[in-house]
Amino acid sequence: MDHAELTKQEFARQADRFATASAVTGEDLTQRIVDALGTDAEGTVLDVACGPGIVSAALARRARTVVALDITPAMLARAQARCAAAGLRNVTFREGSATALPFVDAAFDAVVTRLSLHHFPEPAQALAEMARVLRPGGACVVADIVSSEDAEESALHNAIEVLRDPSHVRMLPASELRALVAGAGLAVAAESAWEQPRGFEEWAAIVDDPARIAPLRPVVRALAAGGRHAGFGLALREGTVTFVHRWLLISARKPMA
Repeated sequence: MDHAELTKQEFARQADRFATASAVTGEDLTQRIVDALGTDAEGTVLDVACGPGIVSAALARRARTVVALDITPAMLARAQARCAAAGLRNVTFREGSATALPFVDAAFDAVVTRLSLHHFPEPAQALAEMARVLRPGGACVVADIVSSEDAEESALHNAIEVLRDPSHVRMLPASELRALVAGAGLAVAAESAWEQPRGFEEWAAIVDDPARIAPLRPVVRALAAGGRHAGFGLALREGTVTFVHRWLLISARKPMA
């Protein structure tokens, strides 16, 4: 099975839990994207790897038009249902890959993606495609969880993430994410970073696979008990395994021709 098919399979199974998880649907997380776009959110906006349409719906309240794209039909169905329930009629939905966007050059005033790059085997290609379909002078916002700058800690963190969800590829260190955005020909204008506290059981439940989580649970517990934070704050608090997801949001702009 290639990675695209694996991603479709994984997120079709996760769709219901992912679409309702508070760690994903939190209004503060969504508002960060909208605020980062500023007035660029008022034009034609592409939401790459839109998932259940949380960001798409928020953008549609300001945008002229939003195009919500995802590779997983089950996620697009939830995005469409979310927007329909909110009475949003300015959103269209497209199935497609982030690394081969089905749009002409310079088609959008703004492009966003959230919580997606760590699922792409070729994140540089996805960013290059986002830059391609963005008009000169247009805004791009990328927000994702990042891993430690320490290579060993980053590798351990990513190994844990892959064991939980095999569609995960790699959470990048912040420095590498910045470099990829710049490498796509986008000029970084601003960035913000924050930590999101998580609990192992809440995080594990989203993937809806007890057989996968059962062997992972004692591994992370042993790491936490032994003081191995794995670069993302693994800890035991009153008998519960906790950690933090460290987010980085980058606002960039495509230079004028």
